[in-house]
Amino acid sequence: MHVLSACPNLPEAAHTPLGSEVYRGLTARPKTLSPWLFYDARGSELFEQITELPEYYPTRTERSILSAHADQIVAAAAGCEELTMIELGAGTATKTGLLLKAAVRRQSEVTYHAIDVSGTALDEAKRRIEAELEGVAVVPRVGDYTQGLGQINADGQRRMVLYIGSSIGNFEPEDAVQLLRDIRKELRAGEKLLLGVDMVKDREILLKAYDDAAHVTAAFNKNALERINSELDADFNLNLFRHRARWNEECSRIEMHLESLIAQSVSIPALELEVKLQRGETIHTENSYKFRDEGVIGLLERADFHLSDHWTDEREWFGVYLATAW
Repeated sequence: MHVLSACPNLPEAAHTPLGSEVYRGLTARPKTLSPWLFYDARGSELFEQITELPEYYPTRTERSILSAHADQIVAAAAGCEELTMIELGAGTATKTGLLLKAAVRRQSEVTYHAIDVSGTALDEAKRRIEAELEGVAVVPRVGDYTQGLGQINADGQRRMVLYIGSSIGNFEPEDAVQLLRDIRKELRAGEKLLLGVDMVKDREILLKAYDDAAHVTAAFNKNALERINSELDADFNLNLFRHRARWNEECSRIEMHLESLIAQSVSIPALELEVKLQRGETIHTENSYKFRDEGVIGLLERADFHLSDHWTDEREWFGVYLATAW
C-alpha cells in the first residue's frame, strides 16, 4: 500500500491507504485499482465462494497437493528441528489446516502466525482451527504481508513462511522479486518458504476460472467499487460496469478489468475528485500471472532462496515449491 505524502493540498482522506490508492489509480492513464481493495469483509466472503466454484481449479488443486504431501512437506521443511508456521495473506486458512495437522502429528504442538488485511477472516480462521486442531495455537496479525514478520519470535524453532494460493501471481514480476527479497531479509539462513504457484495451461481453462457462470467473480471485482462507495462516499453505479477477464499471452497473465458501459462521471467527495470514464474504458483491477517451472526457480534464486523440493498434481496445473533461505 502506498500513501500519498508529497501532495499536502489534497484532502485528508487522500493520505490514507485506501484514499491514496483510489486517488492514484483513478487519476492515472490507464485507470487502475490495486487488488487489495477487494478484501473488505464482503470481498473476503466472495473470494471464499469463488474458491468453491467448479470453474475455479486453483484452490482445490493446491489443496489436493497439500493433502497428498503434507507430511513430506513438513518433514522436509523441519529437518531435525521443530517448526513455527507464518502465513502471509492467510484469509480463513482453509488449506493451511492440512499442514498444521501434519505438524501436530510430527511435533505435538505448533504455533501458527496468520497475517492478513482482513481481521474478520483471521477471526474465523482462529476459531475454526483451534476448535478442530488440538495442539495448534493461532496468533492472528492484521497487516499487509511482511509487516512485522521479523518481530515474530519462534523461540528457537525454525520458521516456515507460507505464501500459498498463488498470491505471488498478483504482483508485477519485479515487485514479486522484491516481495520475496523482503521475506528473505526477515529469515535466518536455513529457514523456509513454501510458495504456491499457478502454472500456465489452456487459455479457456484460465478464462473460465476468472469469469464463472454464476458471476461470483464479477461481484468480487465490482466489490472494489462498492467499497469505494461505502468508505469514500462515492457514487459508482455498479450496474454501469461490466466484469472483464482477459488472457494476456505475451505477459503470461490473466487480467481483470471493470469496463464502463457508458460515458459517465463518478463523484468521490471524500477525495474531492470527479472521475470521467468513456464508454468501453476500463479500470484494470488485477493481474494473475501464470508460471512455468523454470520461471519459479528463477524468481526464487533472484530473491536469494534455493529450491529444496517441489510437488505438483497429476496434470501439473499447480505447483508447491519449498525453498531455503541462503
